[in-house]
Amino acid sequence: MPANKYALIRYRTIDRCLTNRSNVYPSKEDLRLACEEALYGSAGDRISVSTLEKDLNAMRNDGALGYYAPIVYHRDQRGYYYEEEGYSIENLQLNDEELDAIRFAAKTLVQFRNVPIFSQFDQAISKIDDRLRLAPDLDTHTLDAVVQFESAPSTRGSEHLIPILQSIRKLKRVIISHRKFISTDATAYCIDPYLLREYRNRWYVIAWNEDKGQFRTYGLDRIETIELSDESFDQQSNFNADEFFVHSFGISKISEHPRHIRVRCGRLQYEYLASQPVHSSQELIQIDEDLFELKLHVFLTFELVQFLMGLGPAVEVIEPAELKGLITTQLEKTLKQYQ
Repeated sequence: MPANKYALIRYRTIDRCLTNRSNVYPSKEDLRLACEEALYGSAGDRISVSTLEKDLNAMRNDGALGYYAPIVYHRDQRGYYYEEEGYSIENLQLNDEELDAIRFAAKTLVQFRNVPIFSQFDQAISKIDDRLRLAPDLDTHTLDAVVQFESAPSTRGSEHLIPILQSIRKLKRVIISHRKFISTDATAYCIDPYLLREYRNRWYVIAWNEDKGQFRTYGLDRIETIELSDESFDQQSNFNADEFFVHSFGISKISEHPRHIRVRCGRLQYEYLASQPVHSSQELIQIDEDLFELKLHVFLTFELVQFLMGLGPAVEVIEPAELKGLITTQLEKTLKQYQ
């Protein structure tokens, strides 16, 4: 048996894809995304193409698995299939020892979820824990019929994670070609990368831009080319990764300093905000029986404006005046489009 018991879950996921009549000849990317979703859901680690290729090779050739899966690549259809009609590894059940090994590995991960070094994987561990609680026999095929976990669409830019991470660790400058959403042309920047941050399934790098004399945020999905430089840089002594986003609502900035935000809302929005706080600075105060006030201490950001606008007439910004003005301007532009 493979040393990595979680590989067994990937093998079963690949098998389900190859026997799924609604998606004949799944591509390599289809198989990779399915394995990623089966183990981690939308908030976990990524599964690389090389890992998938090793899985396919093991299923075909590793006799210790108890089978030699007849997986073949169809060049015309550009996807994979079982050469033997009706084949499935589901006919070869995991024994009790193998099931116990996987459950033990999951329980071990859960025990360490609150240890600081593992805190970044807390959501991924939770996904695995939830799935094994719901399907202790690892029958995820039956589970998928009655429970749907959140699935994040694949986004561009993840291929830049490793080179940027290496440059951060080695304190090496990076030359990127970056394009804004509203621009058709990319601009070249020489940056000193400090921090990688994920926000709503997109990755960003926070870097010092020497020409601008300030920290800037660059979306990895908008980086067209990347070149690692041999030139080293000295980190700014006042940069603290833990404090850099403490007042941020989202990933961007409009104001230079955090502001006190006051927003009025009704009971429905109060219950929503109380059950799922939108920021660590959040305070909720009851004004009267059906009137509440949300208080935040954050930067004015594009994401904050979009969030409040998304709540529509259910909320009213009390202060600051600048935030009221930003929302008023956006609402006036929206109304004009529909008149």
